[in-house]
Formats: sequence, structure tokens, C-alpha cells
Amino acid sequence: MRLAAGRILAASTVLLFALLAASQVSLAQTQSSPEPAAQSTSEPQSSSGPADALNAALAAACRENGANFAKYLTVANSGSFLKLSPDERTAMMSRFVLLDVPGQPLLSTSAEGQQVLLCAASDASAQFTFGAARVHDNLAYIPISVTGGGSIQFGLVREDGSWKLLSLGLLLIDIPQLQKQWAVQDLLGREQSAMETLRDLAQAIDTYQRAFGDLPQSLVQLGPAKDGASPAAAKLIDADLASGSKNGYKFRYRVATAPDATLPAYEIAAVPTEYGKSGKRSFLLDQNGKIHAADKHGGVATVDDPIVTPASSQNSPGGAF
Repeated sequence: MRLAAGRILAASTVLLFALLAASQVSLAQTQSSPEPAAQSTSEPQSSSGPADALNAALAAACRENGANFAKYLTVANSGSFLKLSPDERTAMMSRFVLLDVPGQPLLSTSAEGQQVLLCAASDASAQFTFGAARVHDNLAYIPISVTGGGSIQFGLVREDGSWKLLSLGLLLIDIPQLQKQWAVQDLLGREQSAMETLRDLAQAIDTYQRAFGDLPQSLVQLGPAKDGASPAAAKLIDADLASGSKNGYKFRYRVATAPDATLPAYEIAAVPTEYGKSGKRSFLLDQNGKIHAADKHGGVATVDDPIVTPASSQNSPGGAF
């Protein structure tokens, strides 16, 4: 399942910049790019220069057009890219334009004479402003400023008379290796998202209990309603999560009684929908609001598994009453 495009833009930016940091590349913060003087929806018709080739490659990635994107990879990388599954090719192209959905490439020239590519999707966009290319023999380096993000330098090499993508910052573009690294990052991202969803569910359950005086018997009762909120449909979570699934994880909720309490409490478990691909670790939010995690090979985590704290959470919502 795809995340909302705006949320994915931020997540993808963090992942891309983190990968570059691992290669000791410093990302300089840039000012907002100037508004394009004019826009066109057509992709470049010629790739005679390195900037044209990079523009065309990013435009193809924006459209999620794998066949065209492969044209701007070296022979070795193009072959590796085309051997990826359709989903893997799409995921890789989305990394280059920082969007999780196909967009419309709008090409223009800024008031300062810089080439600008705006990848505009339905509810998010990413803009790339091209700096002056430095060309030496068969190598070229082009700095790119990303609106709201930072700057990065693309390297290109002339291969059989055409310019091809060579590097990203100081990192050589090696499709098989990048695919492995990004797959690991995606998996870790989904695991982190699962922990955040457990806490979101705990907050929704707490809200339900305060509003209606009792715990819901299922996640369905927290879901959308056609009319106003009610104990049967409290309008606290979306339909997908109410059905027990979100972002590669399945969620199981049960009402229980804590050993040292007379009031009911609850537990929520999260297991990967497809073990090894959507996630490896299973999670359990226990009756005290603590999250336990372990690689259970697709099984359910228990209170005997280690307690973890999501990096993005500072406070843990309570799960016991």
C-alpha cells in the first residue's frame, strides 16, 4: 500500500539523504528555487548534453516510465534495472524524484536562466533546479537544488556517444547494490511505521474509551461512519486500519484483564503481511503501553520479547485501565 504522497515525499527525502550521509556526502541547505518563468509538459526531445540527459532521466522517473529511464543508465546498470520486478523499478525511480506516485514533468527555465524540472503529482510535487554543468572529457557533474530540501551533485559519463547517469554525490550508481540498500531501508521504514501505528491505535482506543465509557470489542468500531460518530463507528481511524491492515502489517486487537487489575485492558499485535518483504519483526503493544519486538518469522510477538521505543516517539500512550 502506498503512503500519502506528501508523507512519502518527506520519508523518501530522509532516506535518500541518509544514504548519501553514509558515503560522507555533506548536504548543503539551499534557498527556495525561483518560480519557473514558463512551463511545458513535454519531456526533452534531445539529450545531446549532460544536462539534457539528466533532465530526461528525471522526467522519465517522474512519469515512472522504466523503459525511458533505463536509456539514461550505463549498459551494466540498465541491464540490472530491467531485471528488477516492476514494483522494484517503480520504487527505485521514485527515489530519484522523491515522490511515491507518478507525476507530470514540467520543464522550464528560471529567471536566472537555470533549467528547472517540476515533478507534479496529484497532491505533492518536487522541484529540481539545475546548476552549471562541469564537463571534463567524458565526465560531467551537475549540481541540483531540491526545493525544501538540499543540494546534491549528479555525475554522468559519456558512453557510446550518449550521457548516462554515473553517480549521486560521491556514491557511484550501482543498481543491484542500491536496490539492496533501499530495500533494507524500506523494510526498516515499514517496521517503524508499524510501531507508530500501534501507538496511534492506542490513542484511538483511549479516546473511544473516554467517549463511550468502554473499550471497543474490535478495530472496526474505531473506523469510519456514514453519519456521526457512534460506539459502532467512532470515526477515529481510516477504513484500511479498521480492517486490520496498513503499510505492510496486519494488526490484531484483543481486550484482556490485567493480572493486577479488575478493569479491562487491551493488547495490540502487529505482524508483517509478507514476512521478509513488508517486514521482519513482529510487535506487541502490551497492557502497560510498552512495545515488544522480535523477529518471529511472521508469528506474533509476546510480552517476553524485548521492549523497544520508536525513535520518533517521546511519550508512550497508556494501554492499561
